Amino acid sequence: MLFPPDTALPDPFDGLLLNDPGATQRVHACLGCGLRVHGELVGALTADALESRAFDGLDLRLVTAAGALAAAEMRTTSLIEVLARTAERQGLAARDLVRDALATQGSQIIGTSAAATHLRREIELVARSDLAVLILGETGVGKELVARAVQAASARRDQPLIYVNCAALPETLAESELFGHVRGAFTGASGDRPGKFEVADDGTLFLDEIGELPLAVQPKLLRAIQEGEIQRVGADRAVSVNVRLLAATNRDLAGEVRAGRFRADLYHRLNVYPLVVPPLRERPGDIALLAGCFCDLARRRLGLGPVRLAADALDALEAYAWPGNVRELENVVSRVVLRTSAGLRRGDPVIVSAAPLRPELVTDGVPVPPAAPRAPARPPAGQTMRGFVREQQRELLQRVLGEQGGNLAAAARVLGMDRGNLYHLARRLGLVRSGRRA
Repeated sequence: MLFPPDTALPDPFDGLLLNDPGATQRVHACLGCGLRVHGELVGALTADALESRAFDGLDLRLVTAAGALAAAEMRTTSLIEVLARTAERQGLAARDLVRDALATQGSQIIGTSAAATHLRREIELVARSDLAVLILGETGVGKELVARAVQAASARRDQPLIYVNCAALPETLAESELFGHVRGAFTGASGDRPGKFEVADDGTLFLDEIGELPLAVQPKLLRAIQEGEIQRVGADRAVSVNVRLLAATNRDLAGEVRAGRFRADLYHRLNVYPLVVPPLRERPGDIALLAGCFCDLARRRLGLGPVRLAADALDALEAYAWPGNVRELENVVSRVVLRTSAGLRRGDPVIVSAAPLRPELVTDGVPVPPAAPRAPARPPAGQTMRGFVREQQRELLQRVLGEQGGNLAAAARVLGMDRGNLYHLARRLGLVRSGRRA
């Protein structure tokens, strides 16, 4: 568009020209060209001159071509900036995912007890929603494992699960770690950096040890949850994020609220759906399964032959209170397997007995006493030993398959068996026919 010299439109340059000698000086020639990409206006190209006829000989088709090139350049620059931000976010997400994968390789929720079965059902229920989840439980019960199970069963399973240990966040850096910062926001901020909320956008953010979060940061976390917006430290604008929030703590948060160490409004925002992870002492029936799983993990890590727990070792494990819960059980089993394997040839079976276990099982300085020998179960009168064992196997498989919804692969993981071996055993016991449960 070429404006006529006598246009009545206001002149935005009145009195602002660099060579203005003092009196008001007007621009007498002006043209403008809209910059469009696929019909969308992305900017404007303008030119001005003091001489009213300065643009008379200008071919407007040249201006149109220049405008098209400028529009394409602006759009390309904008796309590159968006791609750079996305690549940075995904790079940070990938780094967290690699760390998480290395830390959690081989982990799964194991157990056939009523407490473990109830917990799995609760996880499946809440995973289908986008509700905030507060995972409660003692140290070592597997709260991070529960968070990963919720993520894996949710609609966001293909998006990142970003982990934040709130106990490791110094108060001076907690805000930057969660919400990010811009260059120059504080000493040492040499560049822009997205926070965990931005990295977890469209995915899940897991705030472990949430009870340790500094009180000064809690109002900003509350705002991020309520508004779905975060603001980097030093930035002047907010950024919208779509994050599913999971939090975990071994503290009594309700008691922390009463003591004034945790905000009540934040507590209620986090405690939308509580998941309580039971301690190991409340699920003693799962100890043998868990110990067998940890024996297999130790076998793979150490490159050993078959690893088995003797009957007296199982008795000792089940007699212990496990104040450190599942984490303590894994550590004890790993140490004892390593010690028992010393001196054996590669590939030899490793049989763990109670003798090397007992020094490990000490509560308040008192070792666990030897367990009284258990009377072996006997078949009913008239039933053979083979038939009795077959019936016991059938009952166990029926119970585990029922708890796993008939999924043979899941049942094999719970029982610590190869899936193919379990399938053939189930067929021999008449529990599956043609690939289906009987």
